[in-house]
Amino acid sequence: MLVSIIIPSFNTKKLLQNCLRSIFEQTKNISFEVIVADNASTDGTVKLIQTKFPQVKLIKNRTNLGYAKANNQALRQAQGRVILFLNSDTIILEKAIEKSVEFIRQREDVDILGCQLLYQDKTIQPSGGFFPSLTRVFLQMFFIDDLPLVNHLVKPYQQKRKSFYRKTQKLDWVTGAFLMAKKKVVDKIKGFDEKFFMYSEEVDFCYRAKKAGFQVWFCPLAKIVHLKGKSSADGFRTAVLGEYQGLRKFYEKYQPGLGLLILRFLLKIGALLRIFVFGILKGDKNKKEIYEKAFALA
Repeated sequence: MLVSIIIPSFNTKKLLQNCLRSIFEQTKNISFEVIVADNASTDGTVKLIQTKFPQVKLIKNRTNLGYAKANNQALRQAQGRVILFLNSDTIILEKAIEKSVEFIRQREDVDILGCQLLYQDKTIQPSGGFFPSLTRVFLQMFFIDDLPLVNHLVKPYQQKRKSFYRKTQKLDWVTGAFLMAKKKVVDKIKGFDEKFFMYSEEVDFCYRAKKAGFQVWFCPLAKIVHLKGKSSADGFRTAVLGEYQGLRKFYEKYQPGLGLLILRFLLKIGALLRIFVFGILKGDKNKKEIYEKAFALA
């Protein structure tokens, strides 16, 4: 078996159906297996897989274990030499998995790989960045890394510049929506840290991998559609709160002293700025409420 494709799922029946269909339609020339770890879905996901995709290995959980635990659970059954962690809200385009596998196998210095993610309208979606140092968090919280000239000079925590994603290059981390890794990497770092329920777990994964001497790359030759936020009931709210919780957990793990205190201060300032911009200047009550919650989490 060359590739093990691992997909955690929670109440994403229609999205998962489209994802699985695209995998089997666009992946013909390599040996692969698909493992879905279902986190106690109640929308008919299990029946869908059993009836329409019987070739898929299905793990049926009784509770929602979260992204990290579900992936690790599937990893224990994976037989591939290359592992692809894939979100259920993705659609594979133009043999993207085959292209990614070819790229990662041909180059010794490529251990973890991300591909080009696209929105539903096929425009480029940001999908990686550089580890969240306090300087990078500061630049993000104060909107500085969004400035036209600055965003070319710095290496931001979340790289939003779309032109960045048109070139093959190294970076620190890639999104867990499509994260391909050689099996030796996964074995060395022992998968995902299960203390991360959802969000920032891929940052931690790549951080530990790079500390172990592995390299993270991005390749735009392979492309997928990522229906960002569709796999959760309130995508924007989940993403914002997940990012705040993830950053805090990352610093609790790696810089539990002064670094954590400074991070929390920066996150609170960032939340206050966004409460002012979105809630007061733009009158968006929903975003104001979300960032008030983020302030409390910081």
